[in-house]
Amino acid sequence: MDERNFYTEKQETKNLTLTCPSCRKEDTYPIRWVVRTKKNELPRGAGEEDQKRFANARSYMVRVDEIVACRKCRKRFELTGQSVVLVSSAAPVSGDFDPENFGNR
Repeated sequence: MDERNFYTEKQETKNLTLTCPSCRKEDTYPIRWVVRTKKNELPRGAGEEDQKRFANARSYMVRVDEIVACRKCRKRFELTGQSVVLVSSAAPVSGDFDPENFGNR
């Protein structure tokens, strides 16, 4: 069974505050993410190996955008840091969730 059957996918846009490395201007940029949420139950037709993989599966986010253009100097810069973020089931994803600082609080 394909691992994609374990998750529901949706696209989200989060606003992150980033600083341009060239001109040092700080601004807020919309960054696109794919949020993969683990389904509540295993899909039908799953074998024993699939059950083990489903038990270990966790919800996570994958960053789609890798490069952002500065609004002041128009130079493009690469986003550094985590491109995949695990989403904890205890902490709900809210509008002020900052994936770049996840777990650093």
